[in-house]
Amino acid sequence: MNGITMDVGAVAAMRYVKDGIKAAKLVMEHTEHTLIVGEKASIFAISMGLQGPSNLSSPESLEKWIRWRASSCQPNFRKNISPTNGCGPYHLTDRCDKNLSEDDIFAASRANSVLFNRHNHDTISMAAIDKAGRIAVGTSTNGATFKIPGRVGDGPIAGSPAYADDEVGACGATGDGDIMMRFLPCYQAVESMRQGMEPSHAAANAISRIAFKYPDFIGAVFAVNKMVSMPGLAMDGRSNTQ
Repeated sequence: MNGITMDVGAVAAMRYVKDGIKAAKLVMEHTEHTLIVGEKASIFAISMGLQGPSNLSSPESLEKWIRWRASSCQPNFRKNISPTNGCGPYHLTDRCDKNLSEDDIFAASRANSVLFNRHNHDTISMAAIDKAGRIAVGTSTNGATFKIPGRVGDGPIAGSPAYADDEVGACGATGDGDIMMRFLPCYQAVESMRQGMEPSHAAANAISRIAFKYPDFIGAVFAVNKMVSMPGLAMDGRSNTQ
C-alpha cells in the first residue's frame, strides 16, 4: 500500500509463483485493480516477468502434509460437520440451538482460534518511512497451515494486516486472519492516530477490540506515526503492550 496515493495491490490464492509480495506490487503499480486471485493471479505474475510456474512444495512441507493425513486430517478448519475426526467426505450437521446463551455462542465461534499459535505462522508485515516522510506498507504470508483449499486470509485485505496514510502513519499486524479481517485492526490503529492517539495506545486499542470478542486470540499489531517516534506494539489477545 502506497501511503501517498492510497493505491493498494494484492494477490490471493496464487499458486506456482514464489514472489507473492512482488506480484502484489506489480498489481499496484501496473494495473488499475486492487486484488487479483487464483490461477489468473499466477498467469498475471508470470506475464509480468516473475519466475514460474514453479513447484513450491518442499520435502518438509510434503512430510508435514503426509503426517497430517495420517492423523485423520487433524487439525482442520471445518465446523458443524461430520465426521469431526476424519478426512471426509463431510456432511452438514445442524448445531443451531435458539436456546443457546450469548456466552455459548461466543464459545462456539472462538473454538477454531486455538488452531493459530506462535509456531505455525509465517506472516511478515512491514512499514517503511523514507527521509521525505513518504510511507508504504507490505504484507506477505503463506496462510494458515492445513487451511481448506481456496481459503483467503486477511493478507490481501487492506486495513487488516497493514495500512498506511502519508498524512498520519502506518500499521502492520499478524495473527488469525479469519478473525482479524472482521476488525480491520490496522485501519483502526491509523485512524486512532489521526485522532491524536499515540502509536502504542493505538496498537493496544486495535488489538483490545479483537481480544474483547476473542480472548484467546494470538497475534500482534504495531503502529508508527509520521513523526517516526518509538512504534507502538500490542501483542496477542491479552493485550500486552510494549
